[in-house]
Amino acid sequence: MTLYSFFQHLHSGFRYIVLVLVVVAILGAFIGWIGQKPYTGANRKLNLFAMISVHTQLLIGIILYFLSPLVQFSKEAMHDKHLRYFTVEHWVMMLVAIALITIGHSKSKKAALAEGKHKAVAIFYFLGFIIILAGIILIPRG
Repeated sequence: MTLYSFFQHLHSGFRYIVLVLVVVAILGAFIGWIGQKPYTGANRKLNLFAMISVHTQLLIGIILYFLSPLVQFSKEAMHDKHLRYFTVEHWVMMLVAIALITIGHSKSKKAALAEGKHKAVAIFYFLGFIIILAGIILIPRG
């Protein structure tokens, strides 16, 4: 197993942990926001773990980016949809998603009321999740 394939498998497998944590955080936030529930320590920890998981995935992705043969800085690579996706599109979408999740976490920490905390997580984590899904689904095939 090469270093590249190790990080490729790690990045690919860890995405399921990221997706589960983010989805559970979103569901908890929507339930808390709509149901006017208190913002508990469990909510805070779940939201924090979801944010940590996306940041960990980012670190794995950065290593993979520099090891990957699919990342090429050439004019020809920009004309190949597969190479362009991995060189530019994927990491930009994921970085935007991670920024949104981080902003949501920060806004939830600053909000005074439970409703505001839940609302910030629900909205920003959901937007980040949609972009993450798009980044995974839009991988060029063939």
